[in-house]
Amino acid sequence: MQNKFPLWKNLLILFVVLLGAIYSAPNLYPDDPAVQITHESEPIDEFVMATATDALRAEGIEFFGEAIDGRSGIIRFSNLDDQLRGKSVIELAVGGGYFTALNLAPTTPDWLQAMNAGKMSLGLDLQGGVHFLMEVDMEAALERRMDNTVSTLRQLLRSERIRSRALDLEEPNLIVARFDDEESRSSARALIRESFAELQTVNREQGDNFYLDMSLTELDILQMQRDTIAANKTTILNRVDSLGVSEPVVQQQGVNRIVVELPGVQDTAQAKRILQRIATLNFHLEAAPGSPPSSYTTYDYEGMLIDVSNEVILQGDRVSNVRSTLDQTGLPQVAINLDAQGGEQFSRVTRDNINRLMDIVLSETKTRPVTVQGENGEMITEQETYEEKRLISHATIRAALGREFVITGLTTTEANELSLLIRSGALAAPMYFVEERTLGPSMGAENIEQGKRATVLGVGLVVVFMFAYYRMFGLAANIALGVNLLLLIAIMSIISATLTLPGIFGIVLIMGMAVDANVLIFTRIREELANGLSPQGAISAGFDRALGTIMDANLTTLLVGIVLFSIGTGPVKGFAVTLMIGIFTSVWTAMVITRAVVNLMYGGRQVKRLSIGPYV
Repeated sequence: MQNKFPLWKNLLILFVVLLGAIYSAPNLYPDDPAVQITHESEPIDEFVMATATDALRAEGIEFFGEAIDGRSGIIRFSNLDDQLRGKSVIELAVGGGYFTALNLAPTTPDWLQAMNAGKMSLGLDLQGGVHFLMEVDMEAALERRMDNTVSTLRQLLRSERIRSRALDLEEPNLIVARFDDEESRSSARALIRESFAELQTVNREQGDNFYLDMSLTELDILQMQRDTIAANKTTILNRVDSLGVSEPVVQQQGVNRIVVELPGVQDTAQAKRILQRIATLNFHLEAAPGSPPSSYTTYDYEGMLIDVSNEVILQGDRVSNVRSTLDQTGLPQVAINLDAQGGEQFSRVTRDNINRLMDIVLSETKTRPVTVQGENGEMITEQETYEEKRLISHATIRAALGREFVITGLTTTEANELSLLIRSGALAAPMYFVEERTLGPSMGAENIEQGKRATVLGVGLVVVFMFAYYRMFGLAANIALGVNLLLLIAIMSIISATLTLPGIFGIVLIMGMAVDANVLIFTRIREELANGLSPQGAISAGFDRALGTIMDANLTTLLVGIVLFSIGTGPVKGFAVTLMIGIFTSVWTAMVITRAVVNLMYGGRQVKRLSIGPYV
């Protein structure tokens, strides 16, 4: 029967619309401002939660919904002001070892969560997020670079059988080698010039000793600093990506600082922990018996005191791949692969030291809150930076090791986080948190509210115009327009697309494009009526013959969206995502929903006149 869908097709359309309504529904439930409490290694217990809530009550800060969720504790607040005040109070009350981070707690009903229905991610310009300002320790970067050079120089001189009395880093940019005779110094200098062209070498004598001073030029130091901040930026990006953050911002600020912005609903406590764990993995040999105390460091390893040589035989930047796995007994372990140079170096060292003990030291730069007295006598909370070194492996070298080996003796949490830190890349230099704050809407709440009002007004005017001009067909177009918006929001929620302020304007554009498709269809129907076709024939011909024009117009727009998504960042990419999804939903609703509604109005019966405008 002409212009009438079979029952199964109508039921399928109704099912799709129902799914759209379900998966867009979570966006109707606003999140609660909250503070999340997490410990470095232990789950949160009732005592910690009671300490935090008692402190809030003592300060007269209103809160609700305190709960333990997995390893973390969540306390909800009714507004952002109470949230910010509450964070400071909780941070002071629970003390060191705990992370207190601003978060947003979902209010989505359980039945929607059971269907994996979630909200759209919102960009910084709509929802704000967490802002971190991190500073790179360039002095430590230079010292690390020179320490590595000293270690390599020792191995190089040893391999060439050039004897030196001493080879030490005496200043951050000064390596001093001492020789017994001029011939040894000359041979060493020639070898160093060949292998380390970036080092300036200067001869000097003092008494019976022949010294060789080595340092980097100012130009090389400047290049090292550029490389360091670029490497750290890449590492931070990898770590942020591993957290699943939508549309993060990681950019350099000045000479030695990096800004990290995490928009949307994120586990900010986890983000801070991963970013704050500035870890370096170093491989050492156990100190030989009788070694001077200055040549080793003593660590506590499972109740035993272990003397670890200060000389690094391999650094974590030689790791090419890492994964957390389980051994044959089901215990966690970290499997590590080295790059070619690291594998060769590691194989040579382990081959020369069979039956010696090898130690793996994890060095982490962290911050902790401390209470100090301010200038006016008030007590304020500041962040103190400290370095924590931990011996995570102490094992005997049984044979020469190659490019692949495993680290055992870790808990599941330690294995997973160590795997993440190594996989995301070792930081080229330590970084410290200079600033942490909540980032509000970048364009201001007033501008955002005006944007929302403009959106509602624009769509409303389109709806009124379509109904006034196209009558019953305009009503069908408006119903399709509502379904289009519903499906657009549902799809963006399902794929966790990020909605930005330009994305909202992209939605308005999509609404116009959807109406444009309906205008093409209705104009075609009116032309067919003018050519003498029956109303039913005109409806069928109008939808069928307008399809090609609609597809051509939307295909070119889709190509533009793909280009914007490929080369754009931030708001541009958010606009492109909205545009591309909206193209598919607008074409489908124009050709399917509009026709389904028109079929319900006119299909399968005798019609003498169509309500499609004032001239028909």
